[in-house]
Amino acid sequence: MSFSPRRSAVSLSVLALLLSGSPVPLSARTEPVTAKSPVATSDTLAQVRPWLYENSDVPIDPAWRFGILPNGLRYAVRRNGVPPGQVSIRLRMDVGSLMEQPDELGYAHFMEHLTFRGSRHVPDGESKRIWQRLGVTFGSDSNAQTTPTGTTYALDLPQATQTSLGESLKILAGMMADPNIVDNAVAAERAVVLAERREGDGPQMRISDASRRHFFAGQPLADRSPIGTVATLNAVTAARMEAFHQRWYRPENAVLSIAGDIDPAVAEQIIKDNFANWSVPGKGASLPDFGEPDPKTPATRVTVEPGSPTGLTMAWLRPWKPHADTIVYNQDKLTDMLALQIISRRLEQAARSGGSFIQASVDQQDVSRSADGTFVTIVPTGESWEKALGDVRAIIEDAKASAPSQLEIDREYAQLDTALAIQVENADTEAGAKQASDLVSAVDIRETTVSPQAALDIFRTGKPAMTPQKILDSTRRLFSAGVFRALLITGKTVPGMEAKLAAAVAAPVKAATNARLADKAITMADLPKIGPAGQVVSRTPVGLPGMESIVFANGVKLTLFANDAETEKVRINVRFGHGQQAFSPTKAAPGWAANYALVASGIGKLGQRELDDLTNGRRMGMDFSIDDDAFELQAVTRPADYKDQLQLFATKLAAPGWDPAPIARVKTGAAVAYDAMARAPDSMLARDLNWLLHDKDVRFRTPSRPEIEALTPQAFRATWEPLLSSGPIEVQIFGQVKADDAIAAVAATFGAMPPRQDIPVPAINKQMRFPAPVANPVILRHKGDKEQAAAVMAWPTAGGFALTKEARQLEILTQIFNDRLFDKLRSTEGAAYSPSVQNNWPFSYESGGYILVTSQVRPDRVKYFYGVVKDTAADLAKNPVTDDELQRAVAPMRQLLMRASTGNAFWMNQMEGATHDPRYVQAMQTMAQDMLTVTPAQLQALAAKYLAAGKSWSAVVLPEGVEAR
Repeated sequence: MSFSPRRSAVSLSVLALLLSGSPVPLSARTEPVTAKSPVATSDTLAQVRPWLYENSDVPIDPAWRFGILPNGLRYAVRRNGVPPGQVSIRLRMDVGSLMEQPDELGYAHFMEHLTFRGSRHVPDGESKRIWQRLGVTFGSDSNAQTTPTGTTYALDLPQATQTSLGESLKILAGMMADPNIVDNAVAAERAVVLAERREGDGPQMRISDASRRHFFAGQPLADRSPIGTVATLNAVTAARMEAFHQRWYRPENAVLSIAGDIDPAVAEQIIKDNFANWSVPGKGASLPDFGEPDPKTPATRVTVEPGSPTGLTMAWLRPWKPHADTIVYNQDKLTDMLALQIISRRLEQAARSGGSFIQASVDQQDVSRSADGTFVTIVPTGESWEKALGDVRAIIEDAKASAPSQLEIDREYAQLDTALAIQVENADTEAGAKQASDLVSAVDIRETTVSPQAALDIFRTGKPAMTPQKILDSTRRLFSAGVFRALLITGKTVPGMEAKLAAAVAAPVKAATNARLADKAITMADLPKIGPAGQVVSRTPVGLPGMESIVFANGVKLTLFANDAETEKVRINVRFGHGQQAFSPTKAAPGWAANYALVASGIGKLGQRELDDLTNGRRMGMDFSIDDDAFELQAVTRPADYKDQLQLFATKLAAPGWDPAPIARVKTGAAVAYDAMARAPDSMLARDLNWLLHDKDVRFRTPSRPEIEALTPQAFRATWEPLLSSGPIEVQIFGQVKADDAIAAVAATFGAMPPRQDIPVPAINKQMRFPAPVANPVILRHKGDKEQAAAVMAWPTAGGFALTKEARQLEILTQIFNDRLFDKLRSTEGAAYSPSVQNNWPFSYESGGYILVTSQVRPDRVKYFYGVVKDTAADLAKNPVTDDELQRAVAPMRQLLMRASTGNAFWMNQMEGATHDPRYVQAMQTMAQDMLTVTPAQLQALAAKYLAAGKSWSAVVLPEGVEAR
């Protein structure tokens, strides 16, 4: 296989003229690397195996170039042209929270923060700005993550040149070898880390902490959350951080992975130039013992988290041991995966039938090199956790009692085989960022990485051994061996719950007699028939070169972009009806239930179970969503499956099923989650902010408990049946298809449907409102932590196409606004960890747009937050931004657009609605010019126009009984 850059990518980009001044990527000056066959031979096994493949017989992925520097740093480099010009860097240090001493909790994560502040090559806080000038977006293109077992620094460098890559690796080398660990930097970053910890604290963190303490009791992992504790973070000093750095930040603990549009030999030399001189005197610390699951600690525990839905997790925990990552080992893992998939499918079928649990699943995980665990998670229906536990255990017991049928095995085998085959088909469009991340992830779990083809070969050669008896043996081992644990999460204290849980997991259970799935083959012929193929009445070019607009006699319109930008991938989007505009802004409708219930209700006489079988082993799907002006059915498929995918979508509209079971399931799920929404400020905003920003338009409101409980299958059908059968249909097909074949496929499906009536949309439904300005923030109350609050400020803008250029330029203004708030509220003050500024401009409405600032913040910093936001807005209106600040916003946006424009998803999104309103085409064609040629004077004028103090609306989410200060 070849991982050289895709030649077709450039032809997709209308940004070429604007981007022509960019430096020439390194790949343009070098010859592509041609990878060898990944199939293992005696020659490949006999060669000197690279460091990643020691003690392994899996095929070496020849696209990687491996090496070890004399100081012990290991590296791997490969060529990848997805997206063109980008080089992705992942630098992993083998130090995480499990390497900390009890008085050092949080130090590994704290060190991650300190390294980003500055180093011997970069003044404090300047690294972000340097990378912004190179087109890097902070937070997405540059970031880091600390886990219990490691810290990984990530940088995606767009339009990399030898100079920019060298500068970036120089900065990274300085960050690792000599960060600015001084008292003032430690004090400043302490406030940031404490803000991150405070904002992350809440029901989910407390449940996570309780789970870790219970499942890994007796092991270091039980008490090693990467964020640390308030006490240890407050005790951090520069001297202590320097000692921690000396022990762990050493070249022998480093792995550098680079995948991108670059000659591997050039990248290798740049690595040597910047990292070869890294040395640390003395001897580093040895890895500590992570321990083994302790059978002497309690097997069961009940944790009360007020307001949280009831949930139960069971685990069978075995010691994690290093192992040789061999072909046989991987085939055994795949056999285990099949065994668990069979059980998960049986559990899902039981949940769909409306039993005692809404959801249940099984999984195997190697957790932080501390345990090899089998985990079962259960979400009961209401409070009936004992019944749910018994029913799930009965299904597992049945799987342990006797082997699955060969048809069940074949079903799951086909599913996994298809998933692996899709990776092979899409290998030449796999992003370099993913490949670089995958390699350091393999290092983290002490395994290898192989090419997609090698992974598929390993799986297929192991198929003969995946017999019913072996699946049964895997099942029995996965659910018997190891230390057993069970954790019950409940929202309220009930006396005797600990004893009830212990008794429930110890009680004998009989194998279920109705868990196994029926063996019945379903084909496309079982779908309802539509009618004779429709006729094409027009076919015209539109948008980009090669893009077409086709109209059928029944009124269906097709936007077709046949291209090979994404090998073996076809994107289909069916837009029908009028979306949110079909609903009244004052009368509630069950749109909230449709994302799940509408899809799961089936087609004709076929339920979701039959549709699963129909699509099994194929790349087909059905995602539903509601856009402002259309309902959407979406799927990513492939050339072999896209025609049947079109038939699936068309029959869903022509002959929908109305199974009542999904209504009951979605109601139960919504009711279970409802109370949890009031337990933290961020969940309160998720529940209410969109509704408030639309002036309490009910289309944007989360339904109340009474509304959820009142929904019936009859009411759901009465709402959705006319919506599925009326309104215009716009089909989008973007990808590797033959144009004439795709047109014929649409003619035989959507073109074969009878003409649809278009119910006029009332004028009031086409209006979107913004709330009136307020002098003081609207106050919302949450029931969670007294130290947590959230603040919001928004200004109205507009909507529609009349001011398209302003709409695009506001993207740059809000990016600069966001950057200033980050520098002030996070980097300088530590008042907030996650301030965010967004531009929302609805093209499908003539009004209702807004600029939104949100952040979590302490209650005693709410007034300070509003002061910073108002001052920043005022300064943007009063003074033009500097040229450097403008370019630090424009350069990342230019690179973001260029990368996005090399894939079909970007263009499909831009062309949504274009068959009914050609202004979408014009807006797409001028987007880059409008956005990237903005001047400081234009941004100042936009700020003066839209960020006026008297126009703003604000809200604050405070804890009950606490006032803002």
